[in-house]
Amino acid sequence: MATAAALKAVACHQPESVLRVAELPGLDRLGAAERETCAQLGIDEVRADDSLTAFDLAARAAQRALADARLAADDLGAIVLIDARAPETLMTSAATRLQALIGAPRAVTFSVGGLGCVSLTPALLAARGLLAADPDLDHVLVAHGSKPPAPLRYRHPVTVSGDGGAAAIVSRSGPVRILDIVQETNGDHWDLFRVDFRDRPTDEWREECRDIPGYSFRLAVETRNRLRDLYRRLLQRNGLRPQDIDCHLSHNLSTGAFRFTEEALDIKIAPSCYDNLRQYGHLGPNDVLLNLHTERERGGLHDGERAVLLSASPVAAWSLLLVETGEGTPTQTHYL
Repeated sequence: MATAAALKAVACHQPESVLRVAELPGLDRLGAAERETCAQLGIDEVRADDSLTAFDLAARAAQRALADARLAADDLGAIVLIDARAPETLMTSAATRLQALIGAPRAVTFSVGGLGCVSLTPALLAARGLLAADPDLDHVLVAHGSKPPAPLRYRHPVTVSGDGGAAAIVSRSGPVRILDIVQETNGDHWDLFRVDFRDRPTDEWREECRDIPGYSFRLAVETRNRLRDLYRRLLQRNGLRPQDIDCHLSHNLSTGAFRFTEEALDIKIAPSCYDNLRQYGHLGPNDVLLNLHTERERGGLHDGERAVLLSASPVAAWSLLLVETGEGTPTQTHYL
């Protein structure tokens, strides 16, 4: 049995500035089919603030998470920063910059990433591993600032990305207990989406798909099969049945993606996901944390209830996180 781990606090930071999807800069330069696809995603607006970097967004969420957990920076045993999709500078450390900013000089500090929307999973696995490895370490800060790597926030044919920060304090106990995490990847799709940036002005950066039919059909079929297998395995090894799960929270890409997941797993995605998609768009690894935070704020998860948080990425990677609300020690926890 693994060391117990829980989310002691989850905090999000959204910029105040609102950008309507119909008014996205650069949208007028797209073809009619691309504009139509963008309009059908189920996203009305996103938060966008060019004065805030991905680091700023992560830092603000991290400071809020510490305050919500009633912890000082000195209480942190470790900091795990999820890398931004486009770093501000090369050969510098955003992770240790965050460490210095919040004032946690003794915290073990590093960054993780490389899985796009699924990058929260390795961060949580690392946090739980640190808690298991060091009995004197009690709290790990996980944080990410989500900002699209290209000026055009629309990624055809997938989603529209907004700005936002999210952070979690992973501890040995807390109101949301981590019961299990499963993750799989397929390196065959490592470059399905890319931004060519060398020797190009940033105004010309664009997220491009090298194989739209492959994304829309072949990867969709694989995603359906992977999610089904992961969901079945997650429940079986925790002795649960589908009816034992009270809430399903997804990453936010589009209403079509929600329906795809609902049909693939025969589940219902929580309404908070649809609401957050509509007003915030896609926030990368932060989506499921935002949806979990919103669901709990609305009173949608009561003590003793379980939720599954689903994430998928076109790199391709898939992960499911099983959590249970209520203070205490999990009766069963697993590692990959």
